[in-house]
Amino acid sequence: MTTMPSPAEREASPANDAIAALRDEIDQVDRDLMALLNQRARLAMDIGRLKQAAGLPVFVPERECDLLENLTKGNHGPLPDRYLVNVFREVISACRSVQQPLKVAFLGPEFTFSHQAAVQHFGTSCRLAPQSGIAEVFREVEGGRCQVGLVPVENSGEGAVGASLDQFMTTRLKVCGEVYTPISHVLMSVEEDLAAITTVYSHPQALAQCRGWLNRNLPQARVAESTSTAAAARQAADTPGSAAIGAVAAARHHCLKVLAEGIQDYSYNTTRFLVIGNQEVPPCGQDKTSIVFLTAHRPGSLYQALGELAEMGVNLSRIESRPTKDRPWEYAFFVDLHGHRQDPQVAKALAALESQVERLRVLGSFPVGEMLS
Repeated sequence: MTTMPSPAEREASPANDAIAALRDEIDQVDRDLMALLNQRARLAMDIGRLKQAAGLPVFVPERECDLLENLTKGNHGPLPDRYLVNVFREVISACRSVQQPLKVAFLGPEFTFSHQAAVQHFGTSCRLAPQSGIAEVFREVEGGRCQVGLVPVENSGEGAVGASLDQFMTTRLKVCGEVYTPISHVLMSVEEDLAAITTVYSHPQALAQCRGWLNRNLPQARVAESTSTAAAARQAADTPGSAAIGAVAAARHHCLKVLAEGIQDYSYNTTRFLVIGNQEVPPCGQDKTSIVFLTAHRPGSLYQALGELAEMGVNLSRIESRPTKDRPWEYAFFVDLHGHRQDPQVAKALAALESQVERLRVLGSFPVGEMLS
């Protein structure tokens, strides 16, 4: 017996036909995309062979900066620029990997915000090498076991990461890029609600970034420091009555319930990471330069040094002091300035600054990182 379609099914039929036709078009576009992606990969392989023969680096940040900028300039939607950039970062990562696998050292373990920053910047096709400390990240790159590294340098709420600045005072490595990663903390646990939580684990920085929320919502809980937010998640998974603060990726990995989201005290909570490597990065037009210098221990020496930069109209975006390790009660000054060291204005300013200070080192010039919201 044949069943007659209902009125609703008869009305839906034209829509279904239109959807099916559009899906056929999407399938064809996907086939075209696959062919173009493979063509791009073959071109990347040819470039990789030429790079290898000439001893050139596989990671070229200024080229990637130009590529993404040109794509967004030519983007007329409906895909927003940010989504387009995310897609092409993965395309770049995959094509880079067929040239030669890029090995990236970062402050581990996995499922931390450092891990998130590494994936955000280098894509999922790179080889990630988690390290137990910031000094180890520098050592892996200095020893040639990784081509580049990624280290946290400052947080928008908690300030500078001293361990990274200390390494920059002695390393021969250069700064090749910067990454801004929004930090959104969650409270994760095997428990069902806050009332069951007696202990909260996390890294000291994460605990500091969520101090106000903890005081308001878990005043009775003991706070315990962990070596990382990922280690805290592992402790919470193994300890009844406990919770951890960290990234939602860690909660998923350890099958923990998310009891609260966005618990950081400041909504604009961002950590800035620096990419470190052995290469000088040519200008791309949107550049920043990082330097460190020591002044004479006399009145007005810092004023005179900064005055040289002001005289040349060089804009500073950051200045940070850090104690020197070999000269007690004296300080090194870390400065970020707009422009590339090869820009005539910046080059003149750096030459003038060098005449006013005891020691100056240009840590690197690199493309300005995108500040994500």
